[in-house]
Amino acid sequence: MEKISNLEEKVKATLEQLRMYITQDGGDMEFVAIKNRLVYIRLKGNCVGCGLTELTFKEGVEGVLIEEFPYDIDGVELVM
Repeated sequence: MEKISNLEEKVKATLEQLRMYITQDGGDMEFVAIKNRLVYIRLKGNCVGCGLTELTFKEGVEGVLIEEFPYDIDGVELVM
């Protein structure tokens, strides 16, 4: 179990670094969970209902997380 919580802390730290780009446009995100090699995040602020959300999170956030954690993360899923 230690590996999971360590991974979770590292993912949270990476997401926190990415938040500064998202908050510039009035959006925000929060970490929800890691389950079955997927990171679940919740959108907040201007990200909710934005037409660029899929692009931002699939190509941006997901791309960074997969690059940073290639053996632990397969993707990002958005939850409401």
